[in-house]
Amino acid sequence: MIALANDHGGFELKEEIKNKLEKEGYDVVDLGAYNEESVDYPIYGKKCAEEVASKNAEKGIVICGSGIGISIAANKVKGIRCALCTSVEMAKLAAKHNNANVLALGGRLTEKKLAFEIVDAWLNTEFEGGRHEKRVELLDNM
Repeated sequence: MIALANDHGGFELKEEIKNKLEKEGYDVVDLGAYNEESVDYPIYGKKCAEEVASKNAEKGIVICGSGIGISIAANKVKGIRCALCTSVEMAKLAAKHNNANVLALGGRLTEKKLAFEIVDAWLNTEFEGGRHEKRVELLDNM
């Protein structure tokens, strides 16, 4: 299960990503927001992060206008390693080295094609473990 959450600035991109993931056979839960009316991104970042932290969802994707605010909100939840990615390489490294369990995107700054490539890279890259295990454990214990 992949949890999705967004504010008004991430609504349009969230809808595109949701449709893509569902067509590819992923189970998706949409935690809102459900339109472009102004809402507070911390509420939605927290909702998604709590779904992942509680293991109701395996991973999460959060989207606000820039991706910054909602990633900060998600990272306030214990056990969450949310990475704001602006490139395919960042997405691969977030998964491979940081075992990021939530991906953040900027809905107003990331074109759909690139966002799809980032999501694919993040979902299809395995955590490398090894020397990175200790570092991820340090993060989780902060």
